[in-house]
Amino acid sequence: MTQLPEHPAGDFPAVDAARSPEKETQPWQQEDLDLRNRLYGHAGVARAEDLLLKRYGLASTEEAFALLRSTSQQFNIKLSTLADAVVRTPAPDQDSRLWFPNRARYSAPRVPGLPVEHGSHSSQGAVLKAVLHRVLSITQTPMGNVQLAESGRLSLARHTGLNKYFTDFFAFVDAPTTACAQAAAERRQVTVRDVATEAVFDEDSRHAVLQAGSRAVHSVPLVDRKGVPLGMVSSHHERPLAGLTHAQLAALQQTGADTGRWLSWHWYTIVLDALERLHFTAGGALD
Repeated sequence: MTQLPEHPAGDFPAVDAARSPEKETQPWQQEDLDLRNRLYGHAGVARAEDLLLKRYGLASTEEAFALLRSTSQQFNIKLSTLADAVVRTPAPDQDSRLWFPNRARYSAPRVPGLPVEHGSHSSQGAVLKAVLHRVLSITQTPMGNVQLAESGRLSLARHTGLNKYFTDFFAFVDAPTTACAQAAAERRQVTVRDVATEAVFDEDSRHAVLQAGSRAVHSVPLVDRKGVPLGMVSSHHERPLAGLTHAQLAALQQTGADTGRWLSWHWYTIVLDALERLHFTAGGALD
């Protein structure tokens, strides 16, 4: 029987907090950012296409891509998320009509304190929007972003108040040179009191944060019941921070735990539903 896959959060690179600031570098050019992001975005989809071609005997990569795209749209999940799930999930049993037979299903968990729109409690977009709103309300700033963890990498899922260079530069984070990477690796909240001076950033990342008008960052892991980060939410502040209060930190930790529990439900319910539909549509279970 096919076992349920682990959420593909993966391990994050260790952070050397004692690292010295690196020498100043030139900002990335837009074309370099565009190329990097296309490569990151397309690599996982290409692997999934190749796997589907071999597993189901599809006619072409175009057919495989169309199957991935239609399924991701039907279940309202990112194409990259579905592709990563296809690659990382053990194959269904041969000739099985179901990829995950006897899988238990649960209703979406409550997310207390999050202003989720009525009827949208199973929508990842609505929940992430509410999480970002809640965190920025607690930290009293208009700038912030949410990232999701996939395969040891953080990918930008939602943002507000941050410019295009910032969002393109941090579209994917897989190096231990940011506050969010440190928070993910150490599984704890991290405050960067002054981006201009703290050693956690390399100079490229430091420039990307500062040019967006952010001088301080606070990152909160979105953790499952085992404490594994499934995502990250960060607030950005126009001035250096003296620190957050105990009440703020406690509220942020609770928000991170509630949201992580919801993200885990979404993976084991909505994403696996999408895999099940893809398996059925591809016809492999009906041969």
